[in-house]
Amino acid sequence: MYRISQLASKFGLSRSTLLYYDQEGLLSPSGRSDAGYRLYSDGDLERLAAIVSFRKAGLSVEETRALLASGEGEQSVIRRRLDAIGEQIRALQAQQHLLARMLRVQSGGELPESVDKETWVAMLRAAGMDDEAMETWHAEFERRAPQAHHSFLLSLGIPEQEARAIREWSAAAGIATPAKPRRNFPRER
Repeated sequence: MYRISQLASKFGLSRSTLLYYDQEGLLSPSGRSDAGYRLYSDGDLERLAAIVSFRKAGLSVEETRALLASGEGEQSVIRRRLDAIGEQIRALQAQQHLLARMLRVQSGGELPESVDKETWVAMLRAAGMDDEAMETWHAEFERRAPQAHHSFLLSLGIPEQEARAIREWSAAAGIATPAKPRRNFPRER
C-alpha cells in the first residue's frame, strides 16, 4: 500500500492533484491507515497511470472519468480527441503558411494600404485555406479573442450586422458537431 505522498511522487504529481482526483471521482484510496492516512493499492497505482496518460493526451477530467467508468467507448473518446488535435494542427499549419506568405507580400511592398473582405479571403485562399479551414480559423479567433475578432471583422469593412452574424456562427462552430453547415466565403475573382 502507498500513502498519498508516495503515490504522488511516483508520478511527479502534487498531493493536491490526488486529492482533486479523489474529489472528482477519478481515484479514491483503497483504504485508510490506523492513523487515518489515505492508502492506495497497486490497482490504484495502475488506475493513476491510466489517468496520467489520458490527461497528458489532452483528455478532460470528464472524458477521463468516462473512460475509467467504462472500457466500452474508449476508442471513440480517444478518436474524437485525436481528430480534434488533427483539426488544430491543420488550422495552425494553415495560419503558419498564411503568415509566411503575408511576410513575403509585405517585404515586396505588394500589400494594399487597406485590406478589405475580398482581399483577405483571397489571401487566405492563396495560403491554401478552404472554407472549412476558414470556419475553423474564425471559430478559434472567436473562442480566443471575441472582441478582437469583432474589431478585425469591422476593419475589413464588414458591416456591423454581418460581423455579428459571423461571430454567432463562429461561436456555434466551436461547439457544433462535425456536420455543421458550410459558410460561403467569397471566391477569388
